[in-house]
Amino acid sequence: MANWCSNTVVFEGNPQAIEQIQGLFVAIADKQKKEDAGQLPDFNTTCNGHFFDVYWDEGDTGIFQYQTRYAPNIETLIEIAEHYHATFTLRYEEMGTRLYGQATYREGIVTDISLEDEDFDTYEFDEETDTYHFEGKAYDSDCEILETLLERKTAK
Repeated sequence: MANWCSNTVVFEGNPQAIEQIQGLFVAIADKQKKEDAGQLPDFNTTCNGHFFDVYWDEGDTGIFQYQTRYAPNIETLIEIAEHYHATFTLRYEEMGTRLYGQATYREGIVTDISLEDEDFDTYEFDEETDTYHFEGKAYDSDCEILETLLERKTAK
């Protein structure tokens, strides 16, 4: 059974391109529900990076949440961005394998920044208190800690 990577992608570009990308994701979501299998755009050449459980918040255009197996599907997103002359920012996480990061695609350049083992080792979970400890503070969740660590890496 695959570990599922959670992804949120935000596409940017001219309004017509974003509408076309929205249509693509609607079609992918509809086909995935119908076939109960991951989907790729028809123009995909990598044959991997399937989209599962695609959804978006009502009123959002160009912003999608979805699952992939094991890791983010950056190559597939690059193909979509190039096909529609758009850019994107992707946030992803698969905590079972300590995968947490952000990828951007601008002007043909992909920048992928993710946390490494030593980043995860900077905080710890206390089972007795059910809290995370990081830099002298206690947290109910590791979400804020992970965001702080990623922001620090991104700022470098």
